[in-house]
Amino acid sequence: MAPAHAQKPAGKAKSAFTVRLINIASTAKEPFRYNGSLYNGSGHTQIYELVASAPEGWTALFRTEGSQVAGLRMDSGRTQDISIEIAAAPLVKPGKYTIPVAAVTAGDTLHVDLEAVVTGSYGVELTTPSGRLSDDVTEGRNKQIQLTVKNAGTLPLEGLELAAQAPTMWSATFEPAKIDRLEPGKEQNVTATLHVPDKTIAGDYVTNFTVKNNNVNSNATFRMTVKTSPLAGWIGILVILLSLGIVYYLIRKYGRR
Repeated sequence: MAPAHAQKPAGKAKSAFTVRLINIASTAKEPFRYNGSLYNGSGHTQIYELVASAPEGWTALFRTEGSQVAGLRMDSGRTQDISIEIAAAPLVKPGKYTIPVAAVTAGDTLHVDLEAVVTGSYGVELTTPSGRLSDDVTEGRNKQIQLTVKNAGTLPLEGLELAAQAPTMWSATFEPAKIDRLEPGKEQNVTATLHVPDKTIAGDYVTNFTVKNNNVNSNATFRMTVKTSPLAGWIGILVILLSLGIVYYLIRKYGRR
């Protein structure tokens, strides 16, 4: 594609603001990067202000020699390479968007219309069918938790993997452990099974569930309240009663002497 040349008033035809590729396609997640070149042919030193008229929610910045700039002071006959980076709004819809950019001086405006083609966006949400993120379990038991993975973007998601960061000595498994493909707007139910070790102290414990691939990730923090096994409670009561019985027996036997 031929470079796009800025429009220039008569008498200052030597000055130019060009961009090598004006039309770039990408997902909403990735920034659009353009390589530009500004030439001062005015015959004297100029101060150029760099501006971009991006759509609402979009951001644009300019870089020269690795540094972000908002303007340039350029001697006559000098050429300066300029990198233009434009980021789409988070919830932008797919389509082609025009972003006018310009190098402005007191008596001249050099502008180029850039085109950003948004092919779509990646998004994923991890939650439960009811939205509840807490439950209880008895120590030494397994607990099944129903999770929901939703494609919240406009592009298909492939190779989604599930993982868990559980308390020490706990373990977690998933069925399925991987989602090969999830279309936009669709949901996939996943069963997570938490194993709580024996003799876990009663109380609240947190497990962080994660779903991710190379493009997206989402987390859900699940609070699990561990309760003591009823059998352990009865054993404790029996031990206490047995101890009291032994004391009573000893008192009866030796107390009369």
